[in-house]
Amino acid sequence: MSSDCCSPKNTTASDCCAADTDTTHQQHDNHRQQVRDAYAKVAQSNNEGDACGIESSCCGVSDDAAINTLISTRLGYSQEELDQVPDGADMGLGCGNPKAIAALQPGETVVDLGAGGGFDCFLASAEVKETGHVIGIDMTPDMLSKARNNAVKGNFTNVEFRLGEIENLPVADNTADVIISNCVINLSPNKTRVFHEAFRILKPGGRLAISDVVATVELPEDMRNDPALIAGCMGNASLIDDLVTMISDAGFEQVRIEPKDESKEFIRDWAPDHNVTDYVVSATIEGIKPKSTTSCC
Repeated sequence: MSSDCCSPKNTTASDCCAADTDTTHQQHDNHRQQVRDAYAKVAQSNNEGDACGIESSCCGVSDDAAINTLISTRLGYSQEELDQVPDGADMGLGCGNPKAIAALQPGETVVDLGAGGGFDCFLASAEVKETGHVIGIDMTPDMLSKARNNAVKGNFTNVEFRLGEIENLPVADNTADVIISNCVINLSPNKTRVFHEAFRILKPGGRLAISDVVATVELPEDMRNDPALIAGCMGNASLIDDLVTMISDAGFEQVRIEPKDESKEFIRDWAPDHNVTDYVVSATIEGIKPKSTTSCC
């Protein structure tokens, strides 16, 4: 019986393991580039006042601010919250309102994974006050430029935006009190890495407050390989049990994922030609980094 070339017991076949790793890295980079290109188009269309994609989808942009407002209120944002952000920051993106579960406090440091045009960062800014700090991370330069311009327009002095991938966060260890994210982690080709990075940058006792799309059953292969469904926050969604395992293995405690059945009302509009709500739903995702860890040494 032949052994696996990448088995730890096989010490003579490192070349094939390196090749497998290189292939995986290339696949991940290709995946990220497809997503980056899709969201660059979203940012550019919004800047130009055009529609992009399916307007009711997580990555669709309408040229009508009233439509974007309607979409955001369906996601759980109040009109009062929408009035707090600069024009153009609310693009109707996302699948929920992570601030609703974040319980943000004055003075806290918040990191937003996949900040887009800065919408959730600006709402967090008002909660943490001038003594707090908000860091938005996005891998799409067009989105980053849009977010920074919005911060200037709204005079948000306690918010900054950094270019980076959520699998390789440009944030120091033990920085954040809270990590928020809105319909972004599902896009990642390496979610395990995302949660390990989230654990690294959180302070002991820090918490996750995430809204995202999750799979309730295994997606068919044609859906998982559809670039439009992947960029639309559906095709790359992970099963709930798999996410719980990833988050727990990263070191988090009190992991809780709560599917929101009511989200099917808007998710079905994201891909009218597919029965997507048979497979995916929006959920809140929470977890706590332990206040202390015990080392065997």
